[in-house]
Amino acid sequence: MFKFLYLLIFILCSNLAFSGENKLYFIEPKDGATVNGPVKIVFGLSGMGVAPAGIDFPNTGHHHLLVDLEDLPDLSKPIPANKNHIHFGKGQTETILELPKGKRTLQLLMGNYLHIPHKEPVISDKITIFVK
Repeated sequence: MFKFLYLLIFILCSNLAFSGENKLYFIEPKDGATVNGPVKIVFGLSGMGVAPAGIDFPNTGHHHLLVDLEDLPDLSKPIPANKNHIHFGKGQTETILELPKGKRTLQLLMGNYLHIPHKEPVISDKITIFVK
């Protein structure tokens, strides 16, 4: 029952978000910000909805946070899960992370219900932050 209600809430919220163009971005922190750890990271998304991994619903996906990657993962395969590829398969739209001090890069990548990027990948700009 809980899964059904969870899905229903995501579907209703997702329909409000559809605008034709998919855009993935960071609400917080801003590019170039100097932050204290732990770091609060808030994801922004427009044009599509968020659904948990395993839920195959049109025009939805879930977030993956790419930390300190020079290159994107293979966009035709499931996104790896490790310290540099962090999955938010429950449909989370924010997190608090303990990141190592220093210069860090962050980027968001949407994955479908199987953790595979969409046919037309939905990727944020890469931002740089400085962790004190």
